[in-house]
Amino acid sequence: MSAPRPAARKPIGRMGLMDVLIAPHVTEKTSQGSQQHNQYTFRVRRDATRTDVRRAVELMFEVKVRDVQIVNQPGKRRRFGGHPGRTQDWKKAYVRLPDGQSIDYERSADQARKS
Repeated sequence: MSAPRPAARKPIGRMGLMDVLIAPHVTEKTSQGSQQHNQYTFRVRRDATRTDVRRAVELMFEVKVRDVQIVNQPGKRRRFGGHPGRTQDWKKAYVRLPDGQSIDYERSADQARKS
């Protein structure tokens, strides 16, 4: 006997897609991925799906997305004051673009400021 499927979520509208991407996730490893594999990494909302991320990137950066992979990152154990605690879980999306296309974060940020 299989488990019941969760109810399908309504697709996010155009304005909601603007909130899917939180920030680019730039590290040494992700910058190597962008140079070698044309892959960009973003921090995304925890309820975002691959389709949501694909549509958000295509809308915001005006590029075609070839592939999306999503990773759930668990929070880390930390001490807050004298009390043990945990940071919040978060989600990361790897977005691969076709050859010949790229994302320019600075140009996109300038356009966002102007509008």
